[in-house]
Amino acid sequence: MKIERIDLIEVSLSLVRPFRTSCSVDTERNTLLLHVVTDVSEGWAEFGGDPEPVYSPEFAVGAERILRDHLVPRATALPHLTAARVAGAMAPVKGNPLAKALLETAILDAECRAYAMPLSTYLGGVRDRIRAGVSVGITDTVPELIDTVAGYLAEGYVRIKLKIEPGWDLEPVRAVRAEFGPDLVLQADANTAYSLADADHLRRLDEFGLVQLEQPLPADDLGGHVELAKLLRTPLCLDESICSARDAAFAIRLGACRIINVKPSRVGGYLEARRIHDVCAAHGIPVWCGGMLETGIGRAQNLALAALPGFVLPNDISASSRYYATDLTAPFELEDGCLSIPDGPGGGVAVDPAALKRHTVASQTLFAV
Repeated sequence: MKIERIDLIEVSLSLVRPFRTSCSVDTERNTLLLHVVTDVSEGWAEFGGDPEPVYSPEFAVGAERILRDHLVPRATALPHLTAARVAGAMAPVKGNPLAKALLETAILDAECRAYAMPLSTYLGGVRDRIRAGVSVGITDTVPELIDTVAGYLAEGYVRIKLKIEPGWDLEPVRAVRAEFGPDLVLQADANTAYSLADADHLRRLDEFGLVQLEQPLPADDLGGHVELAKLLRTPLCLDESICSARDAAFAIRLGACRIINVKPSRVGGYLEARRIHDVCAAHGIPVWCGGMLETGIGRAQNLALAALPGFVLPNDISASSRYYATDLTAPFELEDGCLSIPDGPGGGVAVDPAALKRHTVASQTLFAV
């Protein structure tokens, strides 16, 4: 397989409603798509970062520079191109996992399409549907939150995740639990908003029977998570702290978590995400797939990952309508609380040319023969 052309496309899609976390408020999805054309197929991938370095240190303009000047030249210089060889070629470039994931994923998608193989098959998926949870952002009032959660439950989502931050934690969680009862599968996500000094406060979440408390402390505070895990009955889930299979193994050995959220873009791509899955499976640690407001391109690829056997908890992979009035692909729709995994080659979805044109802000060619 030889690369003939690589295009970087900037797109902007309005969200159907604002999405607020402890880090930011998003009203639209501004991201990058990478389109790789080879002599036998083509592949697509979606950048997992944002225009600004608020949630992640990486951001769109920086990724563009890294891709153009460092990553693409290394990948296109490979004499025998495969997705498995791309990480080694990019290794001399330090950090930048989101940019690396973008390039590796587009090549992986093209490779799978060249062999008419679904990405889920390539990764080792064992199911054709995954259970879908939904992430509920911070709202202005508790009654607004209750209405929002009720709407998602009516749509059929099997798990609710509440974004929390200091000043918006006990009251909203208590209200949702009281309104919807003990059988609701409920968890909370702090996005690193607390410190170990808040341990006594966070212990009060134990009374609500949460499935997990996700990433309460800073990403680099594994020691703090170890201590907090000893104080809480609620299982701790690590998200931002896990950037590789090595990170996962270390966190598990320390006792810093009992669950791990795998975001493929954050860890450098789907091949490293599979390694994290394998490490967790070997240690009996359940995993689930997190989301970054992906369009249908990234959503399809996340579904393929979530087909692996260790993804036993509901995933943050929702229907297209959760975020977008129109998607870049055919919409994903919820059925009986599940989303179907595309069975076509690669990610299994086709990019709608009209939708792509409508949402494209800018584009540039990074490589062409």
